[in-house]
Amino acid sequence: MLRRQLNKEFNIISIDLPDHGKSQHSEQFSFPAYAQAVIHLLSTLEITKIHLVGHSLGGKIAMQMALSQPDLITTLTVLDIAPVTYEPRHENVFKSLLSVNLTEIDDRKDADKQMSEFVSEASVRQFLLKSLYQDNDSGHWHWRFNLALLDRDYPLLSKGIDSEQKFSKPVLFLKGEKSDYLKASYTKQTTELFPDSRVRVISGVGHWLHAEKPSECAKHIRTFLLN
Repeated sequence: MLRRQLNKEFNIISIDLPDHGKSQHSEQFSFPAYAQAVIHLLSTLEITKIHLVGHSLGGKIAMQMALSQPDLITTLTVLDIAPVTYEPRHENVFKSLLSVNLTEIDDRKDADKQMSEFVSEASVRQFLLKSLYQDNDSGHWHWRFNLALLDRDYPLLSKGIDSEQKFSKPVLFLKGEKSDYLKASYTKQTTELFPDSRVRVISGVGHWLHAEKPSECAKHIRTFLLN
């Protein structure tokens, strides 16, 4: 969604994290392992400088990358997440995904209907449904992400970023107005790791701000990168 808004001005690479999209599945989650997988991909592509953008878990991986490989990152943009430990709060998302009976659906509309019992926002369901695909040979439906692992290791995904290093380059945090992922009480822990950071708020949206208001998110990112 953001890519369509920004690709006229920037060369954009959209990266699927391990256990997401078309990337390889792993056996256990860890922030350093995910970060290293992305860093390895960039090295393979011979990319040595990037503006890095990540949302939620992707935002935590982006923070981990910036702290471990600061020379690679020119600026960092993090969407609606802080480097802190959270109480589990994606239960409804996992319930919606696990509620889909992959052996009985005929199309994405069937899956969307089943998911709506747990996730009311249509834009969020459509974002999640991008990872649902039908095998051309068997006709069976599958999730591209490693749902079983992400559900099992969710407590690990909820932990904070721990580092003795700081990332001193510019950082933009975008917060959904209705979301509580970027509380004022997290400011001290955040600025200790990212001293040159600022927060901008997207009005009228929650945690999935880039799905609900991609144009406004892109506007803030564009202003941050070009100024």
